[in-house]
Amino acid sequence: MPDTPARLQSIVHGIMRIAVGFTYWTHGAQKFLGWFGGFGEGGTADLGTRFGVAGLIEFFGGILVILGLFTRPVAFIISGEMAVAYFWMHVPRGGPWHWDNGGETVAVYSFVFLFLAVAGAGALSLDAWRKKRKSQ
Repeated sequence: MPDTPARLQSIVHGIMRIAVGFTYWTHGAQKFLGWFGGFGEGGTADLGTRFGVAGLIEFFGGILVILGLFTRPVAFIISGEMAVAYFWMHVPRGGPWHWDNGGETVAVYSFVFLFLAVAGAGALSLDAWRKKRKSQ
């Protein structure tokens, strides 16, 4: 089975995208819909604030990543959002190092989504399905 590593890599790529997309989406559902414990005093973020905009990006971007639809541009936007969140929210709390500022998850998200922006959604995705269908 010489192609097993490549096939396994493709499967794990898809599983990773779905898992990360889902955990990211839950943060958006917190801010946008008030689910999973809600956000702030009112339960949801005001859409006119940076938290509201973040909630929209996280909610809808997470769904698109889970589905593997428009993955490259969506993941690029999300990666940037997470980088901005690191410097806006975490660096002021404790300096530039994640062990002092609580920004480890945000930093990891930023780099995972940067990977997806470059690598794409993988074989188990609507992007791959659309590409295959278009070439027929």
